[in-house]
Amino acid sequence: MKVTTKLASAVVFMFTLQAYAAKDSAKIAKDKTMNEATKGAPTSMSTPDFSLQGHDGKTYKLSEVLVEGKHVVLEWFNNDCPYVKKHYDSGNMQKLQKEYTDKGVKWFTIVSSAQGKQGYMDVKAAAQNKMDRKQNATAILLDPTGEVGKLYGAKTTPHMFVISPKGDQVYSGAIDSDSSYRPEAIAKSKNYVVAALEASMNGKKVEKPTTKPYGCGVKYN
Repeated sequence: MKVTTKLASAVVFMFTLQAYAAKDSAKIAKDKTMNEATKGAPTSMSTPDFSLQGHDGKTYKLSEVLVEGKHVVLEWFNNDCPYVKKHYDSGNMQKLQKEYTDKGVKWFTIVSSAQGKQGYMDVKAAAQNKMDRKQNATAILLDPTGEVGKLYGAKTTPHMFVISPKGDQVYSGAIDSDSSYRPEAIAKSKNYVVAALEASMNGKKVEKPTTKPYGCGVKYN
């Protein structure tokens, strides 16, 4: 009886060890999968995350974009604002969008105008606007509740933000140094977004991380 009891105990002990080993193996495999899935993701974002619908009907989440290791530009937009027209009618904004998206930057044009307010767009209107304006942004994102705009403190159109792959906001403010709505002033102005992108993309400190934004006030509710 004693031998049988000891043998039974040994068998139970062996099965217990195998169960723990299997559990540990499963945990290791799960952790490996999670690590692969989040490889390159920012570990501590100083910039608010968000998820918005795009002109193409897709949903864009900032943290998922940053996993790709790309810089991100956020551009607040109101198609009817003369300061926005300054940069779009001249082709300046489209040129910048193409130059930097070609370099791998993700560029999001955000519409935070509330329904019934100047500049409001739904998905259909945003898709049409992207074609009409020949925009080269990654996507036009729709924020009709103004939640994301207020989260970022977006005050004007345009109001520009540059975000590093780590999730750090390296620049916020005006697109350039000339606060007029005259297109002819663009050539003589200093482009703060270009300066911030070039510095950050080359591992350098952004000399002017904030400036006062200019333009039309964002048409929140």
